[in-house]
Amino acid sequence: MSNDELTKIATSAREAAYAPYSKFRVGAALLTTSGKVFSGCNVENVSLGLTMCAERSALAAAIAAGSRDFAKVAVVTDSIRPALPCGACRQVLAEFNPDLKIVSATLQGAREEYGLEELLPKPNQGILGANEHGEAS
Repeated sequence: MSNDELTKIATSAREAAYAPYSKFRVGAALLTTSGKVFSGCNVENVSLGLTMCAERSALAAAIAAGSRDFAKVAVVTDSIRPALPCGACRQVLAEFNPDLKIVSATLQGAREEYGLEELLPKPNQGILGANEHGEAS
């Protein structure tokens, strides 16, 4: 699937966003390696820390449908520059594919493309790789 097609799906998903507090609506479209696409949008909460990002919303839909192999995600916002996935989304996406391709676009047509490994190097280095003394194994 082309980046244009995936971005179009993310743009459509953005329309369903629930963003009464920030007014910053985000849409995401997550492409599986088998060609299926799952979309998601951000869902805000008055307690902003409980907001669900569009990327994780799309991922949750994919996981619920039994998909776990992802190739690319498109994220669309109405901002001056393309918005990149937040740190939490980067880490959650890296759980399934640390080499995931990210296409970030604006409604005005600006676009940036990255590999997740550029935005989140060493996603698996942490407490799970430490021995009982807290040292990396």
